[in-house]
Amino acid sequence: MVRTVHANGIAQAVTEWGSQDGTPILLIHGNCSSGAFWEPFVRRLLPGANASPTHGFAPPHDFRVVAPDLRGYGGSQPAPVDATRGLRDFADDVAALLDVVFAPGTRPIVAGHSMGGGVAMQLTVDHPDRVAGLLLESTLSPYGFGGTRDLAGTPTTVDFAGTGAGTANPAFVAALAAKDRTVGGDPTSPRQVMRTMYVADPDAFGADEDAMLETVLSTVVGDDNYPGDATTVGSWPGMGPGTRGVLNAMSPRYFRLADELVALAAKPPVVWVHGSLDAIVGDATLFDLAQLGKLGVLPGWPGEEACPPQPMVAQTRSVLQRYAAAGGWFEEVLLEGCGHSPHIERPGEFLDALLAITSRV
Repeated sequence: MVRTVHANGIAQAVTEWGSQDGTPILLIHGNCSSGAFWEPFVRRLLPGANASPTHGFAPPHDFRVVAPDLRGYGGSQPAPVDATRGLRDFADDVAALLDVVFAPGTRPIVAGHSMGGGVAMQLTVDHPDRVAGLLLESTLSPYGFGGTRDLAGTPTTVDFAGTGAGTANPAFVAALAAKDRTVGGDPTSPRQVMRTMYVADPDAFGADEDAMLETVLSTVVGDDNYPGDATTVGSWPGMGPGTRGVLNAMSPRYFRLADELVALAAKPPVVWVHGSLDAIVGDATLFDLAQLGKLGVLPGWPGEEACPPQPMVAQTRSVLQRYAAAGGWFEEVLLEGCGHSPHIERPGEFLDALLAITSRV
């Protein structure tokens, strides 16, 4: 069921599945998608689902599953994103939903995919009493996206060059705005980006490909949403984060919560699941301009010492190890041969990761 909920001052589209009495699960989607991007997994999760012989599994028990569309995605209101708050606009929207879509006081297990992992971490930092457990799927680093050089998240430059809205491929942004559904080899078309970057195997979407493409095309394009407004800076490669929109909200200038996460007094259990072939979040991802400079794709790169690629995966591992050393619990699940979307590519193992949390709450 899809319904519209008015919370935190905006209209939010929310998809709900399962029994009101089931184990509460909140699913937060990533960038350039919507709550419906979870649907292939949820169909196999709930009792009565028609599991396929290759990707199916027997549901172990009942769940109450809720997947909101974040502002500017899916059917939710295209409210502006204040990037200077990091991902807190999104987290505040989700927090305002909790007592509407669940029984008051419910503490769901929160799963976040990609950027949604950052939103889930922000929600946990701001409302630790409302989160029973965290399932981080191919998550954004706790130090943001791009522009940091080491496990401590040290900024590469004082102006956070190479992060934010200016890093977006203009051809992809234009195709997204045009709602291009082209089937073909253009590497910047939304369908091709989804098939080559969201998963390791282009056939992983199967019969759901067109429906999943519609979640990508639901992205609102503009300075207030995706990708945001860019600014010119003095450091290579000459662009830095503005103050509005999604990609700026993920810049380490505004989003960095590692220390706050580690310092939580009450630490929910965390499972971090990611694929070895993730093309978007990685220690050498082509979405990092420093990596493109290192490869010679972008001219003028100042070198490894001045501008190394961000060690995204290593940063997340280091922060979660600190989290465990400070009294929390986490488990890392690395799926060999899997890309950016384990819940679509490897739903059985993604379910195992979810159950690892339910067994601890």
